[in-house]
Amino acid sequence: MSIQESFCPKCGGPSEGGLCGRCRVEQTEWLVCDPRIESVRCPTCGSLKYKSKWTDTDRDQQETAEELALGAVHLHEDVRHPDIGIATRDMSPNRTVAQVTVAGTLYDVPVKGACTIEIAWKKEQCDRCCMFAGGYYEGVLQLRATGRKPDPFEIGRGMAIARSIEDAMQEAGDRLSFITRTDETRDGLDIVISSQHIGQRISREIVKELGGRVTTHPKLMGEKDGKAVYRVTYAIRLPCYQKGDVVVLGKRPYEIREMVSSTMKVFDLTDGSSRVIHEDCSGRLLGNIRQAEKALVAFLDGDIVGILDPKTFETREFPAPPWLAFSEGTEVLLLRDPETERFIFVG
Repeated sequence: MSIQESFCPKCGGPSEGGLCGRCRVEQTEWLVCDPRIESVRCPTCGSLKYKSKWTDTDRDQQETAEELALGAVHLHEDVRHPDIGIATRDMSPNRTVAQVTVAGTLYDVPVKGACTIEIAWKKEQCDRCCMFAGGYYEGVLQLRATGRKPDPFEIGRGMAIARSIEDAMQEAGDRLSFITRTDETRDGLDIVISSQHIGQRISREIVKELGGRVTTHPKLMGEKDGKAVYRVTYAIRLPCYQKGDVVVLGKRPYEIREMVSSTMKVFDLTDGSSRVIHEDCSGRLLGNIRQAEKALVAFLDGDIVGILDPKTFETREFPAPPWLAFSEGTEVLLLRDPETERFIFVG
């Protein structure tokens, strides 16, 4: 290496060729900060707008300010091991100032710098809140039942399933799929939804858990951006019986375990056998196992079991069903048959 190549041509200091690291740093604009940035937040739900897209966030204003300030700092590509410090100060409800300090190395020379960034906070109603406030909807789920009104349990489960799917879709980023409102009617439950996507998911999950079937009835409402716009009615028809119902068919009590299409999977509460039979809505409903009473087993005598009536506290004797194990002093679950005044053991 020659003498000329060993020294910086500008400062005369040692160099491995050309300008030394310090002189290169002096000629390099290594830190640039945007002096002012804007952030648009929805005052209703707190979501943030980036360019033209809204995003849900759980960060508070200070965390958001620090993230925005960090995004406004631009470092030269050759800066190594950057250490960035940000301190924010609210000057007014609509303005925050971020003081930024940066340290690192550039061309093996330690560098330090600082800048000030002003953050302007703006408020704007987001797309979802505008749709929600305007009552926007693309469909209605109508929860009904065959030959009866859905009971409070089914209506409650329908609402819970709908809310659970709404939460899951919101967390997955599908912001425009939401429940506009729910209305309990004399015939059942109406769930008004903002998109066909959420309508399909809710109706499918309700039928999966509660049984029945769903049919869709679209209605053309017009066009948007050259595409046909439909509003869809999702008619959910629950079966005549629900899971856990105890029904007398003929002279035998059965527990409904499942109803699929036009068949019923039932459990014979007399002998403990399971079978699949054709859907029969003519049975006499005794109740649901959720409504079963607890009763104490007073004694066992061969095939006879003595039960302490939880209402009258009298001991009553019944044939013990072979599928249920009894022992004195334990509790069993039962339903009352008002016609025969006997107990139907369900567990």
